[in-house]
Amino acid sequence: MKVLVTGGAGFIGSHVVDRLVEEGHQVVIVDDLSSGTRKNVNRAASLYKLDIQSGRLERVFRNERPNIVIHLAAQVSVRVSVDNPVFDAQVNVLGTMNVLHQAVHHGVRKVIFSSSGGAIYGEQEVFPAPESHVTKPLSPYGISKLCAEHYLSYFQRISGIQVVSLRYGNVYGPRQDPEGEAGVVAIFIRKMLNNEQPIINGNGRQTRDFVFVDDVAEANLVAMRQDSQGVYNVGTGIETSVNELFRILVGLTGSSCKEVHGPAKLGEQMRSVIDPSKLKQELGWEPEADLTKGLEKTVAYFRELMG
Repeated sequence: MKVLVTGGAGFIGSHVVDRLVEEGHQVVIVDDLSSGTRKNVNRAASLYKLDIQSGRLERVFRNERPNIVIHLAAQVSVRVSVDNPVFDAQVNVLGTMNVLHQAVHHGVRKVIFSSSGGAIYGEQEVFPAPESHVTKPLSPYGISKLCAEHYLSYFQRISGIQVVSLRYGNVYGPRQDPEGEAGVVAIFIRKMLNNEQPIINGNGRQTRDFVFVDDVAEANLVAMRQDSQGVYNVGTGIETSVNELFRILVGLTGSSCKEVHGPAKLGEQMRSVIDPSKLKQELGWEPEADLTKGLEKTVAYFRELMG
């Protein structure tokens, strides 16, 4: 099958591409390389260096005729979305609409969209949050992801194209960029391996649902199945505090750094954990990496990278 992956040179996208190639699919990547890198790109995949908002996207769809689109390209920084909500909406809403419009126009069978569990649900009322949880995003990023989900179901309704929205927990793993608005895992590991002092925001009791990138890639593959449609959480259903994460990483990196706390981040959610049981029941997906095993692999990757 031919699969077009937007954002396929990025952290999560490149792992999805690797799995698709492994399974024998033909893979086409669209990525503007603003955060992804060429070295992440699987040699068996072809790359178009292109912004998803570009009018030239039409030509890619016309030439390649993909059966399935996995849409990962996005503005992923909550902080950037707060500073520049217009840019966030241009990429995450208008960019997604461009992808959807081309997909419908060129006979794509299914679009699988990377959404966000934590950012869409906002301050949770139920722990872990099921897909039916009320959506009250706290950031422009969460709003743009939710808006894109609505456009997906609109296009599905008017054209019959199949759509799946995967709402991720806090994804971590090899290839995560420790610069800029990175996940806390990559930031902590890099600092610990550099003998620098990581700073924990606030009291560190805020919790997250940390899900390993290989498990997220697998969720995208199971979502390609003929019968799957709708919204699915992709997480572990387990809450881990930032303090707990810090302590595990100190052990894995052998760092001698102390637990130092800084000011809390404005608008940061206190607890975020999502319920993945629908994805388990309907598509048989289950996270394979427990947190320690996933963190071991991630530390090994950064150790090699920095060595």
